[in-house]
Amino acid sequence: MVSKTKDLVVTISAEEYLDLSDEELDALSPEQFLEGQTAVLNAERLTYGEQASALKAEADLIAAEAEPGDTQFDEESGEGATATIDRERDLALAAQARAAIEEIDGALRKMQHATYGVCENCHQPIPRARLRALPFARLCVRCKEGGLSRRS
Repeated sequence: MVSKTKDLVVTISAEEYLDLSDEELDALSPEQFLEGQTAVLNAERLTYGEQASALKAEADLIAAEAEPGDTQFDEESGEGATATIDRERDLALAAQARAAIEEIDGALRKMQHATYGVCENCHQPIPRARLRALPFARLCVRCKEGGLSRRS
């Protein structure tokens, strides 16, 4: 993120942006705020993408290593069940990471359409502090508290 202070251009990383106080966050121009949010969303998207890929690869490895007939299914061995549980856990976590990527992509699309930061329910602005905490929030705190919904 780049901010201008008396004709001095200063670049702020996503980490530094996340460390801003609420007062500093509110003092940012709309452009600076969106630039910071974009940096955070892109960093989170990359992290979730790496997690999804790693978890899927691990699940595939577990499946490849579990050849039929190799596993002993008796009272002394729980390996077959453990491998299946591990694989299912990895696949579920990979799916959650992909779902987070979809939420992030939705937030980035909203930025392009100038609807980012607006509650999908009441159409009021979502506070910047909430968006910094959950950059792909779709609902304001009041609407989120008012009903059960997906991660938003």
